[in-house]
Amino acid sequence: MTREKRRRRRSLRAAAAVIGCALVLAAAGAGWAYWHLNQNIRSVDIDNALGDNRPARAPTTVPSATPSASASPLPAGALNILVLGSDSRTGTKNAALGGGDSAGARSDTAMVVHLNDDRTKVTVVSIPRDTLVTRPSCPVSSGGTTPTAYNVMFNSAYSVGGPVCAVTTVERLTGVRMDHYIEIDFSGFADLVDALGGVTVTTAQDIDDDRSHLHLDAGTHRLDGTEALAFARTRHGIGDGSDLGRIELQQQLVQALLKEARDTNLLTGAAGLYKVADAVTGSLTTDTGLDSLGELSSLAQSLRNIPSSGLRTVTMPVVAAPSDPNRVVAQEPAASELWASLR
Repeated sequence: MTREKRRRRRSLRAAAAVIGCALVLAAAGAGWAYWHLNQNIRSVDIDNALGDNRPARAPTTVPSATPSASASPLPAGALNILVLGSDSRTGTKNAALGGGDSAGARSDTAMVVHLNDDRTKVTVVSIPRDTLVTRPSCPVSSGGTTPTAYNVMFNSAYSVGGPVCAVTTVERLTGVRMDHYIEIDFSGFADLVDALGGVTVTTAQDIDDDRSHLHLDAGTHRLDGTEALAFARTRHGIGDGSDLGRIELQQQLVQALLKEARDTNLLTGAAGLYKVADAVTGSLTTDTGLDSLGELSSLAQSLRNIPSSGLRTVTMPVVAAPSDPNRVVAQEPAASELWASLR
């Protein structure tokens, strides 16, 4: 064998070794990333805690068709998901953003997200946190149950009994089974917006709210994560200062975020996709049916073909509470008719 041939063979062996090492490192990195994202997710076994004394599940349908026989079928059938934005986490960043400690936990935002059975439409129903409700007896982690309470604010359910009590209170209020539960905290929401590169909103009036630290002139603005969180929380700088004005901003923000996620082709950059996934999962609590990256990804994939026109945002119909003009109660029969449409 000539010297030139031996040199070429050594070069090929070296190149193969480098490629092999790169593949091993890439596989290890991907495996670590998947493990890390899975470990990020916290979960609560709501089904086990509440048992069978709940509204019936929506009828299931045949899973949606997939492009090839080898592909896994995507989830199908109507689903109702309770989504809460909470200030329940401790930590320096949450404290800086206005979050409370575990003893003062509150559900700052509550939305019931209804997915229709063939995943072509999404209805997001906001529940004002100032709504007076009957809070049913709730199991608590320390054992025992809380007493039934009448004419109490809706967001007290989370304060008293966490996610389990929030879910059972919503089910008692609506008569609708919550198939899943998703909760994200203040810092997680801000990180998600930053991971997407910001979000664009338009305000019809000036917002000047020292409590949420938000000051915006009327017009279109590009918000970072901290500003977007303030936008979602502000209430004293708009309208009559009620929770209903804040809900309008939250619904606008939901639509803007979905547009941002749709317009940003995350699949073109693994680093960008990982950054968003890490931001979401790092501050997420779900029920045990959604507590893995695979389950969350499968749900997200089943929603990929929903058009912009398929998103509808509404607020539960309410009127001023007879006992307190600063609180509201469900307006009947309109509220019951809305919830019936989601069953």
